[in-house]
Amino acid sequence: MSTFPGPSPAPRPPAPRRAPVVVAVASGLAVLVVVVLALVLSPGRPAPSAAPPATASSPAEDPWPPSPTWSADPTATDGARSPEPSPPSPPSEPGVPSEDGEPAVPSVPAPAGPGTVDDGAPDPSATPAPAWLGTRALAAAGAGPVAPQDTPAELLDRRILTPDLLPPPADGTFAPTVGPVPADVLARSTWQPGCPVAADDLRYLTVQHHGFDGRLHTGEVVVHEDGVDAVLAVFGAMHAEGFPLEEVRVIRADELDAAPTGDGNVTSAFVCRQSVGGGRWSRHAYGLALDVNPFHNPYDRGSGDDRVVLPELATAYTDRSRELPGMLTAGSAAVRAADEAGWGWGGRWSSAKDWMHLSDDGS
Repeated sequence: MSTFPGPSPAPRPPAPRRAPVVVAVASGLAVLVVVVLALVLSPGRPAPSAAPPATASSPAEDPWPPSPTWSADPTATDGARSPEPSPPSPPSEPGVPSEDGEPAVPSVPAPAGPGTVDDGAPDPSATPAPAWLGTRALAAAGAGPVAPQDTPAELLDRRILTPDLLPPPADGTFAPTVGPVPADVLARSTWQPGCPVAADDLRYLTVQHHGFDGRLHTGEVVVHEDGVDAVLAVFGAMHAEGFPLEEVRVIRADELDAAPTGDGNVTSAFVCRQSVGGGRWSRHAYGLALDVNPFHNPYDRGSGDDRVVLPELATAYTDRSRELPGMLTAGSAAVRAADEAGWGWGGRWSSAKDWMHLSDDGS
């Protein structure tokens, strides 16, 4: 049997060759896997530090800084957060070191005014008033002038503690008040309908002043409305100078009629009375005169048996060379302030000396 040859089979295409890039990538990945596994499985390897090393322009910080508390910073434009400041340390007691080891700065009180002490204690040179002060009558009431007396030893350098009749000042400033005379003050004063000044023309002042005890006190005076500026200028000058006043208050009606004890020392203005020697109203009756520390600055007139000293026990203070605290002189701030206000000082009189006396017309 004969066989016819069939068609020849088509040739098989050659197998494609793998690109060398694919082989290289695969090899690289294999190596990377091996390295990562070696790093992970390697024991005892320290973790890298998160803090950058210090450079010359960025000094090394404390190795153990406190962790700040964070809060959103509303002023940041990039949404960053800023650390909240640490709460302030409580204030240290004076003389006790603060928490950071630095010595604490002691609190310093406001400077005390001249003539005052800053520890709240009275000046040791000041003394309580003698028990007999104001009680030993030298004559009967209305008996007329009393001869000058020797000054008691306790009053030769008089520096008596000031009683506080009004609340003391809150601080060392001079802050007077001015207003109508309250009804109760007018009632206890020497004013009466027969006085040469209307009650409505008077003013009630409170003033701050230094005492002989080294403390600040509040006093009261009644003056004519036309004398307010001058009187305040005088008290302001005494306050600034540290000039001590024993007592500043309104003279009572019963004191005007009492028997003389010769030891009074009240700084005052309005007193409805006649002038010394009588015959006319004193400038005090108009509220236009001020007597300053009468015992330290007495009235002195005449000589021998005709001599008059008021207060009667203040004869030691007629020696003006002593210049003790509380004595007015031509250079005193009070006298200079009175001069500037157009007032006169009785220490310049020729026929008599009234060292306590300041008045609008010099009389």
